[in-house]
Amino acid sequence: MNVDKSNPVMIQTVGAGLASPNKADALKNAALELGFDAAEWVSAAVPTSDVQGFSSWLDAGHQAGMDYLEKSVSRRADVRTTFALAQSALVLLVSHNHVAPEKPSGGTRVGRVARYAWSFDYHTVLKPVLQKLEAVAADLGIQAKACVDHAPILERGFAARAGIGWQGRSSQLIHTKLGALTTLAVLLTDAEPPEILEPHADRCGKCVACVTACPTDAILPNRIVDSRRCIAYYTVEHRGAVPLELRAKFGDHLFGCDDCLDICPWTTHAGKFSKLLEPIPELVYPNLEPWFLESGTWFEKHFTNTAFSRARRKGMARNAAIVLGNLRDENHLWLLGQGLTDIGWEVREACAWALGCFATPTALNFLERARTDLDARVQTTVIRALKLEFAQVT
Repeated sequence: MNVDKSNPVMIQTVGAGLASPNKADALKNAALELGFDAAEWVSAAVPTSDVQGFSSWLDAGHQAGMDYLEKSVSRRADVRTTFALAQSALVLLVSHNHVAPEKPSGGTRVGRVARYAWSFDYHTVLKPVLQKLEAVAADLGIQAKACVDHAPILERGFAARAGIGWQGRSSQLIHTKLGALTTLAVLLTDAEPPEILEPHADRCGKCVACVTACPTDAILPNRIVDSRRCIAYYTVEHRGAVPLELRAKFGDHLFGCDDCLDICPWTTHAGKFSKLLEPIPELVYPNLEPWFLESGTWFEKHFTNTAFSRARRKGMARNAAIVLGNLRDENHLWLLGQGLTDIGWEVREACAWALGCFATPTALNFLERARTDLDARVQTTVIRALKLEFAQVT
């Protein structure tokens, strides 16, 4: 096998008894032909340091409300709990860096959506592609199991050891040609690992652009993200109300947050890639109005197989209320007034906060009507909004 001497990530020599390089190359090439933007091999063994780092992150409470992660530590430490025959992994990367499409007309279309959510849910899109790759592996005599991030695997560690990229200060994987806007998948196989790239060198240098770009100061030293301050966590995973002290800092982030990824120099110099994931205008610029006017059943029907389904209708309406409060466009007051009658207490509470950001006669009139809300949490916010507390602090 020829080695590209110009590549700073050098290939190691092949040891005796390893899997056929021809089969390994064939599977890797098949992944690239199927649309993945990068693919490299690595051993399936998980270093103790990776497990300790994940455990320390959990022990510090950085997972916020994602308590389910605590149950997966032992499985992440040994991928054979996911695929018993695993000896190697083909790490796969796909870019979700897109050019924004044209905004549809009509409706209330404000707020920013993270780019990974611009297309249909990547789990749904990648599943049939990964199934084809499993079939290719079977034809080569290799047993394999494909995993996206629903499986308990420390993908970024695998990708870094495979030489695909490195974990930046934002904790996200960075690729020199694709930047930080990428999605990972892993194909676990029963083949012994073939030639393996050296772990990628850290190319962050002294750059702290992602750290300073974070609106909520969620990026801590040692490449740690504290979900308790992260916009992406609150707008995607969190159930209930968003902490009051963070809402003004959300700005116009409707779902997810790419601030630390967009500003990365490796992202700004990346091409506009994305072979497998195509942006859908209605997901890039969603109309917020139905989230306040329609039912959860309607929402599930229209947003199944999209990332929005993770937050559900109430979560998206809550997010939208915070965005509208931060934008302070009086043309949106009617929508916030409608939200005060929502069945979800967290939606009503967020709308009360948002109306308090306006402090106009119309906004205060809506709030007066909400004084009798039966939920004490909503009542508290309504009273504070009527006292103009949110207009003063935001």
